[in-house]
Amino acid sequence: MSALIPFHRVNVLTGIKSARLIEDASEYADLIQKAKRPLLVLGPRLLEWALDGKLLIEYALEIAKAANIPICATAHVKGKLTELGVKPDSVYDAVEIVNALKDPDWKGVKRAGNHDLVIFFGIRSDLGEQSLSVLKHFAPHLKTMTLCKFYYPHANYSLPNFRKDEQWKAFLENLIDNLKKGE
Repeated sequence: MSALIPFHRVNVLTGIKSARLIEDASEYADLIQKAKRPLLVLGPRLLEWALDGKLLIEYALEIAKAANIPICATAHVKGKLTELGVKPDSVYDAVEIVNALKDPDWKGVKRAGNHDLVIFFGIRSDLGEQSLSVLKHFAPHLKTMTLCKFYYPHANYSLPNFRKDEQWKAFLENLIDNLKKGE
Protein backbone atom coordinates (compact mmCIF):
# COMPACT_ATOMS: atom_id res chain seq x y z
CA MET A 1 0.00 0.00 0.00
CA SER A 2 1.36 3.41 -0.89
CA ALA A 3 1.50 6.27 1.58
CA LEU A 4 -1.74 8.13 2.08
CA ILE A 5 -1.60 11.88 1.48
CA PRO A 6 -3.62 14.00 3.92
CA PHE A 7 -6.03 16.65 2.66
CA HIS A 8 -3.61 19.40 3.68
CA ARG A 9 -0.15 18.57 2.46
CA VAL A 10 1.62 20.25 5.33
CA ASN A 11 2.91 18.08 8.15
CA VAL A 12 3.00 15.00 5.96
CA LEU A 13 6.14 13.96 7.82
CA THR A 14 4.63 12.84 11.11
CA GLY A 15 7.65 11.08 12.54
CA ILE A 16 7.80 7.33 12.97
CA LYS A 17 4.16 7.00 14.00
CA SER A 18 1.17 7.92 11.86
CA ALA A 19 -2.53 7.14 12.03
CA ARG A 20 -3.88 3.66 11.62
CA LEU A 21 -6.17 3.82 8.62
CA ILE A 22 -9.51 2.13 9.32
CA GLU A 23 -12.17 1.73 6.65
CA ASP A 24 -14.36 -0.79 8.50
CA ALA A 25 -17.16 0.81 10.55
CA SER A 26 -17.45 -2.21 12.85
CA GLU A 27 -13.78 -1.89 13.81
CA TYR A 28 -14.31 1.80 14.60
CA ALA A 29 -17.39 0.88 16.68
CA ASP A 30 -15.38 -1.72 18.62
CA LEU A 31 -12.69 0.84 19.44
CA ILE A 32 -15.30 3.33 20.64
CA GLN A 33 -17.10 0.75 22.75
CA LYS A 34 -13.87 -0.42 24.41
CA ALA A 35 -13.10 3.10 25.63
CA LYS A 36 -13.94 3.77 29.28
CA ARG A 37 -14.37 7.54 28.97
CA PRO A 38 -14.67 8.63 25.33
CA LEU A 39 -15.38 12.22 24.31
CA LEU A 40 -16.88 13.50 21.04
CA VAL A 41 -15.56 16.94 20.06
CA LEU A 42 -17.91 18.64 17.60
CA GLY A 43 -16.67 21.34 15.25
CA PRO A 44 -18.48 23.97 13.14
CA ARG A 45 -18.11 22.05 9.87
CA LEU A 46 -20.90 19.79 11.12
CA LEU A 47 -23.27 22.71 10.63
CA GLU A 48 -22.05 23.39 7.07
CA TRP A 49 -21.86 19.92 5.57
CA ALA A 50 -24.76 17.66 4.72
CA LEU A 51 -25.04 14.20 3.22
CA ASP A 52 -28.22 13.81 1.14
CA GLY A 53 -29.81 16.75 2.95
CA LYS A 54 -29.00 15.49 6.46
CA LEU A 55 -26.63 17.77 8.38
CA LEU A 56 -23.56 16.06 9.81
CA ILE A 57 -24.50 17.36 13.27
CA GLU A 58 -27.41 14.90 13.13
CA TYR A 59 -25.01 12.02 12.44
CA ALA A 60 -22.83 13.20 15.33
CA LEU A 61 -25.78 13.24 17.71
CA GLU A 62 -26.81 9.74 16.63
CA ILE A 63 -23.25 8.49 17.28
CA ALA A 64 -23.14 10.15 20.70
CA LYS A 65 -26.52 8.71 21.66
CA ALA A 66 -25.80 5.20 20.35
CA ALA A 67 -22.50 4.97 22.26
CA ASN A 68 -23.47 7.17 25.25
CA ILE A 69 -20.56 9.54 24.57
CA PRO A 70 -20.41 13.00 26.16
CA ILE A 71 -20.30 15.91 23.72
CA CYS A 72 -17.95 18.88 23.68
CA ALA A 73 -19.27 21.68 21.46
CA THR A 74 -16.71 24.04 19.94
CA ALA A 75 -17.20 27.34 18.11
CA HIS A 76 -20.88 28.11 17.52
CA VAL A 77 -22.06 24.49 17.62
CA LYS A 78 -23.80 24.98 20.99
CA GLY A 79 -26.44 27.22 19.38
CA LYS A 80 -27.45 24.56 16.85
CA LEU A 81 -27.46 21.86 19.52
CA THR A 82 -29.79 24.01 21.61
CA GLU A 83 -32.08 24.43 18.58
CA LEU A 84 -32.15 20.64 18.26
CA GLY A 85 -33.03 20.28 21.96
CA VAL A 86 -29.64 18.90 22.99
CA LYS A 87 -27.53 20.30 25.81
CA PRO A 88 -23.80 19.64 25.26
CA ASP A 89 -21.85 18.21 28.19
CA SER A 90 -19.26 20.96 27.73
CA VAL A 91 -18.48 23.98 25.58
CA TYR A 92 -14.85 24.78 24.83
CA ASP A 93 -12.86 26.52 22.15
CA ALA A 94 -10.98 23.88 20.10
CA VAL A 95 -7.63 25.01 21.50
CA GLU A 96 -8.99 25.05 25.07
CA ILE A 97 -10.24 21.48 24.92
CA VAL A 98 -6.92 20.30 23.50
CA ASN A 99 -5.05 22.06 26.31
CA ALA A 100 -7.33 20.48 28.91
CA LEU A 101 -6.92 17.03 27.36
CA LYS A 102 -3.13 17.30 27.56
CA ASP A 103 -3.32 17.35 31.36
CA PRO A 104 -3.47 13.74 32.62
CA ASP A 105 -4.93 15.00 35.92
CA TRP A 106 -7.84 16.84 34.29
CA LYS A 107 -11.16 15.44 35.51
CA GLY A 108 -12.86 15.46 32.09
CA VAL A 109 -16.12 17.01 31.00
CA LYS A 110 -18.17 14.90 33.44
CA ARG A 111 -15.66 15.18 36.29
CA ALA A 112 -15.14 11.38 36.23
CA GLY A 113 -11.50 11.41 35.09
CA ASN A 114 -9.69 12.34 31.92
CA HIS A 115 -10.85 10.81 28.69
CA ASP A 116 -9.09 7.83 27.15
CA LEU A 117 -10.46 8.29 23.61
CA VAL A 118 -11.19 11.63 21.94
CA ILE A 119 -13.14 11.63 18.68
CA PHE A 120 -12.90 14.75 16.51
CA PHE A 121 -15.70 15.45 14.05
CA GLY A 122 -16.23 18.60 12.02
CA ILE A 123 -13.12 20.54 13.01
CA ARG A 124 -11.48 22.50 10.18
CA SER A 125 -8.86 20.12 8.77
CA ASP A 126 -5.79 22.32 9.30
CA LEU A 127 -6.77 23.11 12.91
CA GLY A 128 -7.69 19.48 13.49
CA GLU A 129 -4.35 18.25 12.24
CA GLN A 130 -2.44 20.66 14.49
CA SER A 131 -4.62 19.76 17.47
CA LEU A 132 -4.04 16.07 16.86
CA SER A 133 -0.30 16.70 16.60
CA VAL A 134 -0.32 18.38 20.00
CA LEU A 135 -2.21 15.46 21.56
CA LYS A 136 0.01 12.91 19.83
CA HIS A 137 3.14 14.46 21.34
CA PHE A 138 1.89 15.74 24.70
CA ALA A 139 -0.97 13.44 25.72
CA PRO A 140 0.28 9.84 25.65
CA HIS A 141 -2.49 8.91 28.10
CA LEU A 142 -5.21 9.11 25.43
CA LYS A 143 -6.03 7.90 21.93
CA THR A 144 -7.48 10.06 19.17
CA MET A 145 -9.87 9.27 16.36
CA THR A 146 -11.43 11.27 13.54
CA LEU A 147 -14.77 10.95 11.75
CA CYS A 148 -14.13 13.49 9.00
CA LYS A 149 -13.78 12.35 5.41
CA PHE A 150 -10.07 13.18 5.27
CA TYR A 151 -7.05 11.23 6.45
CA TYR A 152 -5.41 12.76 9.55
CA PRO A 153 -1.89 11.34 10.00
CA HIS A 154 -1.53 12.65 13.58
CA ALA A 155 -4.59 10.79 14.90
CA ASN A 156 -4.28 7.30 16.30
CA TYR A 157 -7.19 6.14 14.12
CA SER A 158 -8.33 7.88 10.95
CA LEU A 159 -10.68 7.37 8.05
CA PRO A 160 -9.26 7.45 4.52
CA ASN A 161 -9.80 10.34 2.13
CA PHE A 162 -13.31 9.52 0.98
CA ARG A 163 -13.56 10.74 -2.59
CA LYS A 164 -17.33 10.34 -2.71
CA ASP A 165 -19.80 11.50 -0.10
CA GLU A 166 -21.74 8.25 -0.59
CA GLN A 167 -18.78 6.32 0.86
CA TRP A 168 -18.61 8.60 3.89
CA LYS A 169 -22.37 8.42 4.42
CA ALA A 170 -22.32 4.61 4.23
CA PHE A 171 -19.48 4.51 6.77
CA LEU A 172 -21.30 6.82 9.23
CA GLU A 173 -24.55 4.89 8.91
CA ASN A 174 -22.76 1.56 9.42
CA LEU A 175 -20.93 3.00 12.42
CA ILE A 176 -24.21 4.08 14.00
CA ASP A 177 -25.77 0.66 13.31
CA ASN A 178 -22.76 -1.13 14.84
CA LEU A 179 -22.81 1.13 17.92
CA LYS A 180 -26.53 0.43 18.42
CA LYS A 181 -25.90 -3.34 18.20
CA GLY A 182 -23.25 -3.06 20.92
CA GLU A 183 -25.61 -1.41 23.43
